[in-house]
Parts: sequence; structure tokens; C-alpha cells
Amino acid sequence: MRIDVLTLFPEFFTSPLAASLLGKALKSERATVHCTNFRDYTTDKHRSVDDVPYGGGVGMVLKPEPLFAAVEALPNFPPRAIILLTPQGEPLKQEHFQEFSQLQQLVLICGHYEGVDERVREHLVTREISLGDFVLTGGEIPALALIDGVIRLLPGTVGKAASLVEESFEGGLLEYPHYTRPPEFRGWHVPEVLRSGNHKAIAQWRQKQRQARTQERRPDLLD
Repeated sequence: MRIDVLTLFPEFFTSPLAASLLGKALKSERATVHCTNFRDYTTDKHRSVDDVPYGGGVGMVLKPEPLFAAVEALPNFPPRAIILLTPQGEPLKQEHFQEFSQLQQLVLICGHYEGVDERVREHLVTREISLGDFVLTGGEIPALALIDGVIRLLPGTVGKAASLVEESFEGGLLEYPHYTRPPEFRGWHVPEVLRSGNHKAIAQWRQKQRQARTQERRPDLLD
């Protein structure tokens, strides 16, 4: 998979993309990430990527020309998605990671300022994604979250593929509680069923815990 990030701050991605499982996956070329500063695609002497909004108002708006030129200069590996990271987009969910991990290419556009010229939304991007109901200084953090969530689903990134099956949000439920050694800590004990060796009973306990935890913490998922 190829991931292209259009950003005014390519240096933002340097350290995160080199760390942990993400760094290992990129080093082994399970995916490649290419950061493009779309300021390089401006044509005026001031290298302007933004301008005042028509109709008045506070803030600045990202111009369409550099974004279109930057995307059009990229190689095209279909199937691909061109995604704008914006608070107005679809809330990012696990199923987005699953869907995007099946593509050959992701193009991520990191928004800034008051937003982007509407013609970018209408004629360039294919999806709009939001990290949540809040506003950040730019789209770099949401883009990094999307990159991480997608790459960890690629074959070989996570050592045990089975560990991806019972995670939170898989099957619409939160994950069950986890315990490890020691069996007793400060008077708090690991549930006996997890130490029983009875795999059927353990599976039943975990499923009940997933349902109960989801009902308690995220009943909206059960709807």
C-alpha cells in the first residue's frame, strides 16, 4: 500500500512513522508513506496556500490550486481514496480502517486554517474523515491516526493476526478485560475462570464481559 500525505508540515510525521510497529511495518515495506508539502505547488512569488474568504469573515481559506496540482502530480495506484481530514467528515471508526486497508493507495489531505475552498471538496476528494467532534490546529494528527489504524491491519504488521479479531469495536462490541501475572496483586485476584484452562468457559466469560462492558460504557454501539 502507498500512502501520500499532503501537508504544510512534513516534519510532523518523521518521528511517529519511525517508531514501534508502524516503523517496523514501513521498514519492511508493507506500506510506504510519502509526505508532500503542497506549498511546493504554489505559483506566486509569495508561495501562498491560503487567501481571505469571499463574502468576508475571519480566518483564511486554503486555495484550490496547490491542492489540485499536488494531487495530480502523484502517481495513481487504483483503487485509491483521496481523503480530506476535517471536523465536518465522517467520524473515524474501525470499519474505516478495515475498508481503507483493502486499497492500494490513500491520499490524505491535512486541512488548516478555516478550511479548504469548497471546490476541493466537490471535485477532488472522495471522502471526508473526522477524528471526532472537536477542532485541532490541523489535519496532521487525524492523518497520523488513520495511517496507524490502517497499517496495523496489513498482513504481517501485528505478530499474531488472531489478536486483531477480538479487539474493541470488532463485531460492534468493546473488548473484554485483560489480566496477566501475578494472579493476586494487593488483594485483587484474577478471575478464577481465566486460570481454569477451560477454553469454552473462558470464551463464554469473555463474550459476556464484552456485552456488559459495551452496555455500560458505549450503549450507542448496541443500537
